[in-house]
Formats: sequence, structure tokens, C-alpha cells
Amino acid sequence: MSATFSSLSFRNYRLWFAGALVANVGTWMQRVAQDWLVLTELSDESGVAVGITTALQFAPTLFLSAWAGLLADRFDRRKLLIATQVGQGVLAAGLGLLVLSGHAQLWHVYGFAGLLGMVTAIDGPVRQTFVAELVPSGRLSNAVGLNSASFNAARLIGPGLAGLLIAAVGSGWVFLINAATFAATIVSLLVMRRSELYPMPHASRAKGQIREGIAYVRNRSDIIVIMVVVGVVSTFGLNFQLTSALMARTEFGRGAQEYGILGSILAIGSLTGALLAARREQPRVRLVIGSAFAFGITTGVMALMPTYTSFAVACIPVGFASLTMMTAANTSIQMTTDPKMRGRVMSLYMMVFLGATPVGSPIVGWIGETFGARWSIGVGSISALLVSVGAAWWARRHWDVRVRYSVTSRPHVEVTYPEDRTPAPDADGLLEPTAAGERRAADAPARVRAQDAADAQHAA
Repeated sequence: MSATFSSLSFRNYRLWFAGALVANVGTWMQRVAQDWLVLTELSDESGVAVGITTALQFAPTLFLSAWAGLLADRFDRRKLLIATQVGQGVLAAGLGLLVLSGHAQLWHVYGFAGLLGMVTAIDGPVRQTFVAELVPSGRLSNAVGLNSASFNAARLIGPGLAGLLIAAVGSGWVFLINAATFAATIVSLLVMRRSELYPMPHASRAKGQIREGIAYVRNRSDIIVIMVVVGVVSTFGLNFQLTSALMARTEFGRGAQEYGILGSILAIGSLTGALLAARREQPRVRLVIGSAFAFGITTGVMALMPTYTSFAVACIPVGFASLTMMTAANTSIQMTTDPKMRGRVMSLYMMVFLGATPVGSPIVGWIGETFGARWSIGVGSISALLVSVGAAWWARRHWDVRVRYSVTSRPHVEVTYPEDRTPAPDADGLLEPTAAGERRAADAPARVRAQDAADAQHAA
């Protein structure tokens, strides 16, 4: 099996991948149907109403994520996931029945969005850390990349399918179909072989464990940089459901089907980025910063596209850049975090990543209503450029990073630290901050390589 799909050689991971793919298709269908229902049927094409719906769905992450991370560190993650999948299915079915009965109002959707947010706030950290129990530690990066590929393959299918179903049978049936898809994940979890899991150590019950997780992150400058970059981009840039709906409806005068297609086209770039991420053994902080900068450039170009077709094509590089940033951030944090702390650290990451949405969505929706749909994308572009440049400047100053450019020789861009430091190089020579705030080699200087050779000769 190729390196890209190596994690699929493990039975439990194959089951998880297949079940998650089906459930993710349903989730994307519901997201599109929910936003279209609010925008076109329950409000007067209000971007603010769509933003509030999105905010309510993600707001519980701010309040519950840290507690959910502690649950992930202390309890059986498989059982927790079964419970969250059942909860999401029940909520999707309830909203679907309400819409089909003809009694749905805007406040009903707000309520269901908030309840769904509570369940997904618990689900997120557990889901992120459970993947480490499905494969050996050496395959974790590949498994995380394939998880993103599954999510974005569903994103490729779900929005377009939702657009067709909304036009054919209405939003209510889309919610009911989504409810049924959660059965796939539940079945896959139930039939896994427990003997083939790779259980991580659980944290024992003690006081102050959430504070312990916060202190751990506070002492990791690399994680803080990642969280700041991802948090800003997520707040103002990762609002594709909202911005695509505004562009399709108000800028190009298109309907639900065309809106759904935009999400699927965006997923072409995201899926490509996810498959490349699955081949990457150790993503680094600089990849997070670089892809955030690329996201700022590509979204700026997308905001200026004059036609629906050109806008749709511009979605592809945006999807690629955003997915690369998210996967690199997720994998980098998971692979460098103490397994006993991983649930709490990932919960804090999810709090920043998803918890930023309640803050950003209403603001972006207001900008779209007040200044036009294009500016709802433009504000994300400007924010991404500013935070990526700021993070690069901070890293260069505080981590003493040196960047060398060369047009004629390879590598064309070389990132190193001052030669008066002599960190131990890793296998491929890249230098990044570690948990102790120290550095690992990135294209280790010739002096370090010579010292390694001398040490080896001495040991012999």
C-alpha cells in the first residue's frame, strides 16, 4: 500500500475511515441545508442571521472544550464517541421533523444549532485524540492526514448533493438523511477489535487538571504560535458557509444548487491538500505560517473574481491552503504533545479553532451586509496576511531563525538557527522549537554534521 494510504492497512482504522466518511457527507449536507434554510426561508436573506446560527453552533466550544479534553484524557474514548454520535443523530432528526411539519421558525434553528454545538464540543477533542488509538505512533501523521482527506472528500460530495436535494425535496429531508448517516460511525465503533487498538495512557483523577493543561500550553511557544495563527484565520477567514452563501445569492444571483457546488469545488483543493498531508511525516510550525500566508493571498484573489465561474475556480487554491494549514497545525500539536496531556491540549486547540467562529461569524456577516459580500471574504484575507507576517517576524526574533534565499542553488529557501547553537539534529535536519523551548536542527550547519561524524567515530 502506498505511503499516502498506509494507515488503511489497519482494520480498525479502515472501519473508522469508512464510517466517518459517510457521517461527514451527512454533516456537510446539513450545514448547507441549515444555512440555506436560514438565508432564504426564515430570514430576509440576512447574513447576520446566518452568522448567528453558525456562532451558536460553535459557541459551546468556548465553554465546554476544556472539560471535554479532560474527559478524553480520563475515560474510554470509544464509548464517548458512540454517545456523541447518537446525540448528533437525534438532534438532526428533530430539526428535520420540525421543518417537515411546517412549524420551523428562526429561533428553533438557533436552539438546535446551540444544542448541536454542545454535543460537538464534547465530540471534537475525543475524535481528535481517538485516532492515535487506531494506528501505531509512527503512522499518526498519516492517519491525521487521511482523516482530513475523509472530511474533505465528504465536503466534495455533501454540499453539491445537498443543493440537489434541497431543490428536489427540501431542507427537512436533508436533515433526516444526515441523522441516518451517524449510524455508520456508531456501527464502525461497535465492531472494532479492542485487542487491535493502541490505547494511550489515561490521566488519573486529580485536582487542577484543566489548569495543568493550560500551564503545559503556556510553556510551549510553538503551540502558542500555531494557536494564534489558526485562531485569527479561523475567526475572519474560515467562514466559507456564510461567505459562499452571500456571494452565490447576492453577488451572482444563484440558487441552492450553485451554492452547494461552490462547497464541493472548494473541497477539490482541500482534498488535494489532505492527501499531500498524509504523505508528510512531520509537519512544522513554518508550514502553518506559510500556508496561512498563502490562504491570505488566495482568498484575496477569490474576493476579486468577477463571475460565478471564476469565483468557483478560485475556490480550489483557497481550499488547498486552508486545509494544509489546519492539518499541519493539528498534526504538529498531536505529535509533539505528551500522550497523557493530548486530550486537554487538543481541547484548547479546538477551543481556539472552533471557538473563534462565534466571534467572527456575526462580524463577517455584518460586513457582508453593510459593505458587500466581497468584503466578507476580504477581511479574512487581510487578517491572514497580517497574522502570518507577524508570526514569522516573532519567530525570527525570538527563535533566532535565519532564512537564506538562493535562486541558483538548492534548497532555494533554507531556514536555520545561528551556528553558535549546537542542537542535536533530527533525521531530516529541520529545526523547530520543542516542548522545552529548545531547538531541533533544520538543515543542520556543516559544523554540526562534522561534529556528528566525529562523535560516531569516537563511539566506534
